[in-house]
Amino acid sequence: MSLLVVGLSHRSAPVSVLERAALTGDARIKLAQDTVAADPAAEAAVLATCNRIELYADVDKFHAGVAELSTLLAQHSGVGLEELTPYLYVHYEDRAVHHLFSVACGLDSMVVGEGQILGQIKDSLATAQDVHTAGRLLNDLFQQSLRVGKRAHSETGIDRAGQSLVTFGLQQLAQGADAGGWAAGKKALVIGAGSMSSLAAATLARAGVAEIVIANRTGERAERLVDILRQSGETDVAARAVPMDAVPDELTRADIAVSCTGATGLVLTADLIAEALQGRTGVPAVELDDETGRRTQSGGGLPPTSVGSEDGCPLDLSAVQPGFSVLGEAAVAGMDAATLEQHASWVAGGAAAERGGTVRRGPGADAELISALAVTAAATGRVPEHRRPEAPGGAERPEPLLFLLDLAMPRDVDAAVHRLAGVRLVDIESLADASADAPMAADVDLVRAIVAAEVAAFGAAQRAAHITPTVVALRTMAADVVAGEIARLEGRLPGLDDRHRAEITQTVRRVVDKLLHAPTVRVKQLAAEPGGAGYADALRTLFDLDPETVAAVSRAGGGAEAVQGAIQAGDGIETKDRQV
Repeated sequence: MSLLVVGLSHRSAPVSVLERAALTGDARIKLAQDTVAADPAAEAAVLATCNRIELYADVDKFHAGVAELSTLLAQHSGVGLEELTPYLYVHYEDRAVHHLFSVACGLDSMVVGEGQILGQIKDSLATAQDVHTAGRLLNDLFQQSLRVGKRAHSETGIDRAGQSLVTFGLQQLAQGADAGGWAAGKKALVIGAGSMSSLAAATLARAGVAEIVIANRTGERAERLVDILRQSGETDVAARAVPMDAVPDELTRADIAVSCTGATGLVLTADLIAEALQGRTGVPAVELDDETGRRTQSGGGLPPTSVGSEDGCPLDLSAVQPGFSVLGEAAVAGMDAATLEQHASWVAGGAAAERGGTVRRGPGADAELISALAVTAAATGRVPEHRRPEAPGGAERPEPLLFLLDLAMPRDVDAAVHRLAGVRLVDIESLADASADAPMAADVDLVRAIVAAEVAAFGAAQRAAHITPTVVALRTMAADVVAGEIARLEGRLPGLDDRHRAEITQTVRRVVDKLLHAPTVRVKQLAAEPGGAGYADALRTLFDLDPETVAAVSRAGGGAEAVQGAIQAGDGIETKDRQV
C-alpha cells in the first residue's frame, strides 16, 4: 500500500482560500482522471466538501507523488501552486488511512461529530467507481471508512458532541436560543436542491417553520424536494417550489433564507438583499460603517462585488475571483505587492473617496490599509486573509428582519451583507469561527480509540493481502509438481490400478500440504505486521517463483479467497490426521 493524500481544509487554510479553490463536479472528475493518467498514480479519488478538498491516490513514489498531486490540485482549482502550497497538508500510508477514518467519524469536521460527511465520502467513492479511477486499494479504503464512521456513531455518543452543519448554522442564527423554538412559525426560503439543501429543508421542517419555499435552477429537482417534504410524514409544513427568478420577491416574505448552490459566482448580492429589506420595510436599507459606526442609506451605495469597475481605476482586475467584495481585505486577496501599490496610489488620489452620495471610509484610510497590505505581501509572498468585518462598536445593530445562512463553497451570499442593518448573516467563515470555540465531547476519545484500532486492522489486512498472490503462486507451483510426479509414476507403473493410484495421489498431496501449511500461515501472519512487506520477496526468492506468475494472480483477483481456501484445506488435513 502506497496511499497518499494531498489536500486543504478549514484547519489548514482560510475560508477565502477554500472558496477560491472549490471544485465543480466536472472538475473533480477531471482531476481524478488526470491523476490516474499521471505517472506516479495508479488510482485516484477526490473528496470535496464545503470545507475540504482532498485528493487520494495510490502512488509508487512518495516525493514524485506529492509534487504531481499538488500540481494537479492547483491546476484544477485555479489557484496558483505557490499560493496554494502553504495551505496544503500531506498524509502517507497509515497516516493517510488514519486521516480518512478520522474524517469519516466527524473528528476532522468543522462541527465535530457531524454525520453528513459519510454521505459525501460515499458519493466520492461512487464517482471514482463510475469513472474507473478507483481500484482495489481505494475501494477497500473508502468502504472501510464508511464502516468505521458508522461504527463510531453507533458505539459512542459522538452524535451528542456533533450535529449537522445546518443545525449548527441555525443555532448561530438564533444566537444561543433553542433553534427549534426560534424557528417555529417563521417562513423559510431554501435556495438549491442538492444534498445540503435537502438537509436544510428537512431540518427547518422539523424545527417547526410554517412554510418552506424551494428555489432551484432545475424546476424538477425543486419539485422533487417539495414532494419529499410533503410525503415525509414527520411534519405538516407547507412547501412549494419556485424558479430562481422568483428569489428577489421571496426574500421580501422570508424570515430565514438558506443558500447552498453549486454556483461559481454570487447568488445573493448585497444590493439584492438591500432591496429585499426595503421591500419589507418600505424604507431604504441601512449600512453600518466599520470604522465610524455611522449609518448610511445603502441604496446604490453598497460596495460592488467585482473589482476594477470604478471609473478611472487604472487596473483591470476583472480576473479576481468572483464572490469578494471590494470593501475589505478580501477584495485584494491574491494580488501581488505591485498591484496593491498601484491601486493604493489611485485610491490616495481621491477617485474612490465618495461615489453616488454614499459615505465611505476616507481615501487616506484606504490608501494606508492597502499600502500596509502591499508591504505584507512583499515580505511574505501573499496577502494575509482576514475574517469578515467585525460589527462596529459605536453603533448598536437593530433586531434582524432577515436571517441568512450561507453553506455554499464558494459563497453564495456577498460578505458585504454583514454590514447591512436588519440582516444577520452566518456563513462558512462564521461557522469556522464559532466551531473553533466549541467544547469537545468526552466521547471523542472513544472515537479516537476506534479509529486507531481500525487503522491497525486495515493496515494488517492490506499487508496480508499483499502477500496473498505470492502464496497462491507457491501453492499453484506445488500442485503442478504433484501432478507432474503422479504422471511420471503412472508412466513407470502402467499397471497401477485406480484404487492404488488414488491412494498414492492423496498421500503425495497430503505431504505437500503439510510441508507448506506452516510456512504459508506463518508468512501471512508476519506480513500483516508493520514492516512485513519484505516477506513476499523472501518467499519468491526462496522458492524461485516466477514474478509474472505472481503478477498474473494479482491481476486476476480473488487471490485472498484462493489462498484462504488453500490454508483451510491444509488445516483440515492436519486436523483429520491428528484425529486419526
